[in-house]
Amino acid sequence: MITFFKNFSITATRLIALSFIALIIVGGVLLSLPISSKTGEYTNLLSSLFTAASATCVTGLVLFDTYTHWSIFGQIVILVLIQIGGLGFITFLTMISLMAGRKIGLNQRTLIMESSGFIQLGGAVLIVRRVLIGTLVIESVGALLLAIRFVPELGLMQGIYYGIFHSISAFCNAGFDLMGQFSQFSSLTAYVGDPLVSFTISALIVVGGIGFLVWDDVVTHRLKFRDYRVHSKIAISATVILILFGTVAMAFLERNHTFADLSFGEKIVASVFASVTPRTAGFNTVDIASMSEGGRFLTNALMMIGGS
Repeated sequence: MITFFKNFSITATRLIALSFIALIIVGGVLLSLPISSKTGEYTNLLSSLFTAASATCVTGLVLFDTYTHWSIFGQIVILVLIQIGGLGFITFLTMISLMAGRKIGLNQRTLIMESSGFIQLGGAVLIVRRVLIGTLVIESVGALLLAIRFVPELGLMQGIYYGIFHSISAFCNAGFDLMGQFSQFSSLTAYVGDPLVSFTISALIVVGGIGFLVWDDVVTHRLKFRDYRVHSKIAISATVILILFGTVAMAFLERNHTFADLSFGEKIVASVFASVTPRTAGFNTVDIASMSEGGRFLTNALMMIGGS
């Protein structure tokens, strides 16, 4: 517990909540500035705060198309909020402390445990190190794979930028995209049958959404599934079952609707993506409004179940 005044104290839980509120306010103010919009005009502060909250809490709901409304500066603000929100604000601050060579004290370790859901104080810093290294490696690989598709279409610099943006957005399960360049609010519909984009985004969503504790078990015990925590066993088993069930169900329900004009291979790609993304991410490769009632019901069910 951190005491500021004689009769005023902030617990770890309150500090975490206040940190997120402060981050959203700062992000909202930055997004409201003229430099953040492509028109060079102020954006309504309430709308900016909504966007900042959606990015920080990796929700994916937007009031403006990310590409057409926000400037490069605004897009980078959103991306930073997504990254901090995805990792957790306290985890992000711990990363800065580690990079600066500072010793992590008991108070900081308590904050890490509280914010990240770790069940014990010991080893929290080690897990954070693994999380940070894993995040960097996985997002870099995802960005590289996506850039293979985006660079030929958009040019070198923009293709790399798109790869980085969508890799971070997918890994953090945020659902923000820049595909408004082709059509506003279109998400990834231009890549409905593209296995490279769809499977890369899907893999990033699953790995990012499954949770830090599962990561720690995988790194520590490798393929010895019996040695995993009960939490990890349930999370991995449920994820595999839901993806397989969702894929088969989506393929059946949408075969004569949003998948009607797709080839067999494209239907498989679209089904996997439609099974993965509703639970945590918010991307889509088909028009949700055009889905069958069964497809929309299944999407709602997967969203209710959520991630890990």
